[in-house]
Amino acid sequence: KKVARTLEAGELVTDSLVIEILEANLQSDACKLGFMLDGFPRTLVQAEKLDSYLGEHNEPLNNVVEFKVNDGVLVDRISGRMIHQASGRTYHEVFAPPKEHMKDDVTGEPLMKRPDDNPTVLKRRLDIYHEQTAPLIKFYADKGVLRSVDAMQSPEKVFRIFVNILKSKVLIVHRYTCMYVVL
Repeated sequence: KKVARTLEAGELVTDSLVIEILEANLQSDACKLGFMLDGFPRTLVQAEKLDSYLGEHNEPLNNVVEFKVNDGVLVDRISGRMIHQASGRTYHEVFAPPKEHMKDDVTGEPLMKRPDDNPTVLKRRLDIYHEQTAPLIKFYADKGVLRSVDAMQSPEKVFRIFVNILKSKVLIVHRYTCMYVVL
């Protein structure tokens, strides 16, 4: 609930809460064969703590993926998104509209928009990204693990590039909202 309230306000979750959640999950059985992180770390402090944690557990970091997208395009992509909650199907007002406005094509049930999928909140989050997260690009490039993907290309091409990176044992996916870019 605390995380949801923070995100709805357009803020980012605190480092200590994120790291607490991350460490608990990385110790679970679900992560024994490996893991992928989406949108973490977001700050240098988080990156350093992740490096420390991985070092303590002898888990080398293989790749960090940055999806490069123009801010304006990112706002357009995210603010037009609609979701069918029960199934997880996604639509977009421009790129993949439902047959009937705000109704799921399969069930006819109403679609919803996330409260944080609006231009005002997204612009605030992008400001935070440029201030706190963008420095991670140099941090991971200096470590030799950064893989940048031009996500302004077609979704199919971006997906193929991403899959090839995954085949090289990716552990972190990084770009503020990469899942929106890929889908």
